[in-house]
Amino acid sequence: MDNRYYKEFGTLLSKHFPYKVQKISINAGFTCPNRDGSKAVGGCTYCNNQSFSPGYGGKQRSVSDQLRDGIAFFSYKYPEMKYLAYFQSYTNTYDSIDKLISLYEEALSYPGVVGLIIGTRPDCMPDELLDYFAELNKRTFLIIEYGLESTLDSTLEFINRGHTHAESVDAIHKTAAKGIYTGAHLILGLPNESREQVLAHAGEVSKLPLTTLKLHQLQLIKGTVMAKQYREHPEWFNLFDADDYIDLIIDFSERLNPDFIIERFISQSPKQLLIAPDWGLKNFEFTAKVLKRFAERETWQGRLFYK
Repeated sequence: MDNRYYKEFGTLLSKHFPYKVQKISINAGFTCPNRDGSKAVGGCTYCNNQSFSPGYGGKQRSVSDQLRDGIAFFSYKYPEMKYLAYFQSYTNTYDSIDKLISLYEEALSYPGVVGLIIGTRPDCMPDELLDYFAELNKRTFLIIEYGLESTLDSTLEFINRGHTHAESVDAIHKTAAKGIYTGAHLILGLPNESREQVLAHAGEVSKLPLTTLKLHQLQLIKGTVMAKQYREHPEWFNLFDADDYIDLIIDFSERLNPDFIIERFISQSPKQLLIAPDWGLKNFEFTAKVLKRFAERETWQGRLFYK
């Protein structure tokens, strides 16, 4: 570990790259099956994609244009840096196979790009595409990230995800079986989930063959169904203050498989879109508080993990 409390993403990158590597987020203009009517309409109740698409991403702009602008932003300070093209917005395996492959290959052919990270849903990974990723994994760095968000089917239904936890489990096993680094996302604090249920997610995901895990707090974003639900039913929600959330994620980390990389603990939405919670902390400031709390509690990732 780069620190003695939890396994950081840098441990994976340093295994593959002898230089600095930075993600460049890509919005390739995809949609989702719970937006276009194939499974549902309206999307996930918490989702406003503007909240995690950076300014240089844009639906109408090419992958190469977005990479050019993103790299220009970082290369000014770090001219020797290399880049991972992160297909982040919406469902990045939800289109024709030919179109998807052409976009991935466009990103990989861009100068300075040394790998791909593909964010998607567990119900949007056809076998033919997974076979392509297995081949791709032999020639470049690759992570496939699945949005689980919760391990409770009742929550997944409530937030209009349009898939079950069993589908998540199946997709992760199939992907990892191909030798591909496999990641998952969880949102901590979704409506009607108790603290005990949130902590139980750690045990459930620890059973899976994951490489990375991203955690973040529930954020209420303007223009979403969930923002309306919060106005009408605030009792459904537990919006943690920063200190309580730090204790929650340390409790969570104690129960988590120590082999997993914890890639993040929080997410930051633009202030102009964020309703709550607004902790006024930058990511590095929050991480410093997490490390301090780990030290104060004399604990570490996996301390309470049992296979």
